[in-house]
Amino acid sequence: MRRPSPPAPAATPDVATVRAFNRFYTRRIGVLDDGLHHTPFSLAEARIVYELAQRGETTATALRDELHLDAGYLSRLLRSLAARGLLIQRRSTEDRRRTLLSLSASGRRAFAKLDSRASADVRALLDDIAPTARARVVAAMQAIQSELSPERAATPGATPSYSLRPHRAGDMGWIIHRQAVLYHQEYGWDEAYEALIARIMADFLDRFDPARERCWVAERDGAVVGAVFVVRHPERDGVAKLRLLYVEPAARGLGLGRRLVREVTEFARDVGYHTVTLWTNSVLTSARRIYEAEGYRLVHEEPHHSFGTDLVGQTWELAL
Repeated sequence: MRRPSPPAPAATPDVATVRAFNRFYTRRIGVLDDGLHHTPFSLAEARIVYELAQRGETTATALRDELHLDAGYLSRLLRSLAARGLLIQRRSTEDRRRTLLSLSASGRRAFAKLDSRASADVRALLDDIAPTARARVVAAMQAIQSELSPERAATPGATPSYSLRPHRAGDMGWIIHRQAVLYHQEYGWDEAYEALIARIMADFLDRFDPARERCWVAERDGAVVGAVFVVRHPERDGVAKLRLLYVEPAARGLGLGRRLVREVTEFARDVGYHTVTLWTNSVLTSARRIYEAEGYRLVHEEPHHSFGTDLVGQTWELAL
């Protein structure tokens, strides 16, 4: 007697969320329509045409490896494109066993129309979103692509690249938002912290002295993933203040926090400060470890009640 198959494991909330997003997004971008982007192409055909347009000339094997398509299914799709006059197939002069594929003139015209309509559809999708929300949507898509990329999966622990740049329009509002959200999620801090960092940011912009002050914004795949500031101490000559170091959760473990703190040290030394000081709280253990590794020493601490919780404030200083 054949045993019944064991029941499938229940979907976890994460799995259910991803599946729901997949259903929503494929419907939203028209993947289920008869023709993708109002063209005669199915999704699979459109991907083949796109790859051929980018590569110029390639083989069925290369397409199969790139698109992860079954060989028989790919062969049927290629025959259909060739029958419609969109595909050219020729024997390689270097290896007669290889067949090279490329778009015909009709295929290139079809790709241009497909590409134009795809861009127009995505532009219309984004035009319905407010600019700040659009930035979040694009950043989320970049994060999904980065985290799920085969290259990242094939090299666990690999360090993704990031870049540092000066601040520009819009950065301060975004950094205020992200720090307020993160510190609320991770430490339960209330709106008083958001008010504090908003005042710090406003003062930085109102009084910015590019010769003695600096902001570094870290980007990864076009998304802001961290920042730090250095400003003149308002009461102590020759002393700089390190302010508002933060790193996004998705970028932690890359050494970004250490890099940002090191940039502050080198800048402060180069422009003639003799000391860098900072104020933090004892619960920020990861940041404290970075400061200690950079050579900061604890010079003062005291308990206080701020941001809706009991904390221990700490002042750290680095002699240059």
